[in-house]
Amino acid sequence: MQVSSLNEVKIYSLSAGRSLPEWLSDRKKRALQKKDVDIRRRIELIQDFEMPTISTKIKVSRDGQYIMAVGTYKPRIRCYDTYQLSQKFERCLDAEVVTFEILSDDYSKVVFLQCGRFVEFHSQHGHYYRTRIPKFGRDFSYHYPSCDLYFVGASSEVYRLNLEQGRFLNSLQTDAAESNVCDINPVHFLFAMGTAEGKVECWDPRTRNRVGLLDCALSSVTADSEIEGLPSISALKFDGALNMAVGTSTGQVLLYDLRSSNPLIVKDHHYGLPIKSIQFQRQLDLIISADSRIIKMWNKDTGKIFTSMEPEYDINDVCLYPNSGMLMTANEAPKMNIYYIPVLGPAPKWCSFLDNLTEELEENPESTVYDDYKFVTRKDLENLGLAHLIGSSLLRAYMHGFFMDIRLYHKAKMMANPFAYEEYRREKIRQKIEETRAQRVQLKKLPKVNKELALKLIEEEGEEQQFIRKRKQKNLPSLLKDDRFKVMFENPDFQVDEQSEEFRLLNPLVSKISEKRKRKLKMLEELDAQEQEEEEEPEGKASDAESSESSDDEKGWVEEVRKQRKLLRQEEKVKQRERFKEDQQTLLKPQFFEIKEGEEFRSFKDSAKNQKLMKKTLGDRLKLEEKLGTLNVSDTTVGSKQATFKLKKSEQQKKQQEAEKQHRQERKTLRRSASHLKSKRGRGRLFH
Repeated sequence: MQVSSLNEVKIYSLSAGRSLPEWLSDRKKRALQKKDVDIRRRIELIQDFEMPTISTKIKVSRDGQYIMAVGTYKPRIRCYDTYQLSQKFERCLDAEVVTFEILSDDYSKVVFLQCGRFVEFHSQHGHYYRTRIPKFGRDFSYHYPSCDLYFVGASSEVYRLNLEQGRFLNSLQTDAAESNVCDINPVHFLFAMGTAEGKVECWDPRTRNRVGLLDCALSSVTADSEIEGLPSISALKFDGALNMAVGTSTGQVLLYDLRSSNPLIVKDHHYGLPIKSIQFQRQLDLIISADSRIIKMWNKDTGKIFTSMEPEYDINDVCLYPNSGMLMTANEAPKMNIYYIPVLGPAPKWCSFLDNLTEELEENPESTVYDDYKFVTRKDLENLGLAHLIGSSLLRAYMHGFFMDIRLYHKAKMMANPFAYEEYRREKIRQKIEETRAQRVQLKKLPKVNKELALKLIEEEGEEQQFIRKRKQKNLPSLLKDDRFKVMFENPDFQVDEQSEEFRLLNPLVSKISEKRKRKLKMLEELDAQEQEEEEEPEGKASDAESSESSDDEKGWVEEVRKQRKLLRQEEKVKQRERFKEDQQTLLKPQFFEIKEGEEFRSFKDSAKNQKLMKKTLGDRLKLEEKLGTLNVSDTTVGSKQATFKLKKSEQQKKQQEAEKQHRQERKTLRRSASHLKSKRGRGRLFH
């Protein structure tokens, strides 16, 4: 079990730990569990809760007793009984499952939409019936009042299959070329479908007429979002009678009130990945949205992030166990993850022991997710000689630095500074000796770190102490004796660099402030003496003197700052000359870069843009070339298609053409006409 915390929300990963290979015998598994501490201490909530390769979809039955998941390879479905905490059955299928739906309260009636246009029905004993739909399907929904299945996919039609009559009904004709997702409202049974054009069409199943149309692609474009291409609808979910959440292929989630065409809130995942799943958590008014990289939980009223989770592998589907704080995911990995978040709700009744377990963990906190990692900045990596690892899997970017394995950090530190441990050991021994000496009678000495600052503080405290004794005020605590600032005078990392630019620019101001404080103390002492002698002076005299002194002080420290700035500029010029001399003496060597097989080198610029372009399909790249005007597709008389490409000109060619064009225009303006010159011979013949 791994525990992580974000925004003070504890997340318990119940699937953490290594899984045992299937080909091991029971005897070898038991022997391995005895030897390996990590395997022995892991929590296997549901036995064999995994797939051979990957899992694509996961759902919970309405009675909460059964969890069903589909995956590959071979295509199969696995059903888990939560009361027994083990697998109930496994069935292999002929084709991969796109999505499925549990029609009954338990596992006895299930419908599978497969990638080969097949719709397969399973009963309690196994396979029951199989049929096909005209076009490839992508999603379907079940309308309980009429027993109709609504299929959407690579077609403008919505196919209806009535399970009571056992036949297809008239399809719904839509304006969309293709549809991706669909859902039926559980309260008033409004049917909604998300199209590839970024629109949501709402239909009334009773009249089979369209009652509404939402343009979500236009609403998803905000000032903060960066969208490439037309967003299509990738996820759709109803909440109650009036709310509907829509996920786009560009990573935005839009929350709608069905009475308005404008979204209540637009939440961007900032990854540019399609939204895979949307769930509602009604107790805390949260929306749980997930793309292939991250699961985000945020408030549906304000959009404020509640917490988030980033699994190790890509996410295919998310399932929230009803009325609990348990979350399950289907991933691009054999293991299906199970998370328990106590803030969302209690543990399900079949694993109520999780509440006691988490309470014990909170009382006795153990290592968290990042205890085995070391946070390093880019400068630390350069000092360790590991800057070349940036961008690899060994470093995980976080805030202004990176997380790296603590073992790798110790190895690199040992190689960079072999005597670091000896220095650390000597420092610890010195600290222990000083702690034992502290009990003896000793003279007050200045600390080894920041001696000048400590001496300055001691002098200022001495002056203030005298003034406090005279006025009989309460003594203030000393900065040197305060435990919060003790490390500043012990750790060399906190040493004040008096040669730094910041210190030299601020020092005139700090020194003037300290002088002003001394004068103020002196003036207060004089006022006390005058009060004791009961002598009064005319009003305004002290203030005039003080104002003149303050103006003189300002002029003084401004001149000092200017002087320091001038010195810093001179020093910078000297350093630049030295660097220039070093650069002239150094010999530059060519750098070689390895290009992947199948790629052509063009330039070092726009590498991220080129990587995104290489990931796109050929059809998407052809569409992009058509928009840019470099590709022209036309139909021939034979019936085939002809594609004409225009090669992009280099920057040098463009500059050369521009220069030639400008040169021709200049020549035209300078050229003089020769039409007025006539030849002496002949009549009206032009002089050539």
